Amino acid sequence: MNIHEHQAKKILQDFGASIAPGVAITNIEQAKAAIASLPGPVYVVKSQIHAGGRGKGKFKELKSDAKGGVRVSLSSDEALFNAKEMLGKTLVTKQTGPIGKSVNQLYIEAGADIERELYLSILVDRETGRASFVVSTEGGMDIEAVAQKTPELINSVSISPSQGCTDADAGKLADMLNLTNGARQQGIALFKNLYQAFVSKDMSLLEINPLIITKSNNIQVLDAKVSFDDNALFRHPDLMELRDETEEDKKEIEASKYDLAYIALDGEIGCMVNGAGLAMATMDIIKFYGAEPANFLDVGGSATTERVTAAFKIITADPNVKGILVNIFGGIMRCDVIANGVVQAIKDINLNVPLVVRLEGTKVDEGKSIINNSGLNVIAADDLDDAAKKIVKAVKG
Repeated sequence: MNIHEHQAKKILQDFGASIAPGVAITNIEQAKAAIASLPGPVYVVKSQIHAGGRGKGKFKELKSDAKGGVRVSLSSDEALFNAKEMLGKTLVTKQTGPIGKSVNQLYIEAGADIERELYLSILVDRETGRASFVVSTEGGMDIEAVAQKTPELINSVSISPSQGCTDADAGKLADMLNLTNGARQQGIALFKNLYQAFVSKDMSLLEINPLIITKSNNIQVLDAKVSFDDNALFRHPDLMELRDETEEDKKEIEASKYDLAYIALDGEIGCMVNGAGLAMATMDIIKFYGAEPANFLDVGGSATTERVTAAFKIITADPNVKGILVNIFGGIMRCDVIANGVVQAIKDINLNVPLVVRLEGTKVDEGKSIINNSGLNVIAADDLDDAAKKIVKAVKG
């Protein structure tokens, strides 16, 4: 689950991070009050959407040379002008895709006296199974570009889960970021607090870009991006209250109601698979044969007929779907349950796109019998390779 910048900053502030004064607003009257409450004379007006690259983004409704979704304003009048120009518009960034996202919230923040910009994030290192800090002196830039052009400027510190972020770990990070005097002491304390926030709140990503050093040699969190592990949210009802469903794909919201792992993609072939690894393999082989997957959908190992039916409805709600591939390997999951769900879904939604079904594993004969005797127009496949060829051929005509 993602949250907005202003929400992320509030959480980090609760763990001791220094942030500039700021106010989240949803209408112009609130914007006027927010600007009046801030010290000025410099204000920063920030679009609040769940996507990166806001500063370099473009608003669909504005001329192409208009400023992006994060604007430094040198007066209260300019801040109000920017708020009026941005609120309610559609911001397109490299992460939103061409459709963009509607800016329904703004965060108006006091300007900062910046001396240096740094990069810091905490994420789970899949190789070590540990949380790791990733830091760079090149803050305020796309970290991907830094990694590609000057990878030696990116450093990491892996944290022992039994010891947590120690003084030694925090000292290494301070050295990597060239922190001195007061900023060094603040940084050591901040790094330990950020790690505590990451672990205690079950975050999957904590990214601060930039983390700034002010001209008075103090550390401040200037931007923050936080994502949480969905599987741990049951432990955090307070975090669930921060969820903004207007920022999420409606199909993904519906999928979550049935405990389905669903991610919308840009292709034309809908996929319904059990098991994340099998789902990835299915998407790969679809691409191998010249088409694109429209989604990642894992019904899990204990799906019911109801969940399978819901999965079909979610897939077909995507107007880009021109065909569906069902690829099930029955271990815990029984093929007859999948088959019943497929048949019920086709009857419920009046399916009018090609459907290829590949079943293997537990109760496979019963599952195939249900499909074959349904009287429905379903293309049977013997294995994954055969299934991918058939659905791509059906979609491509």
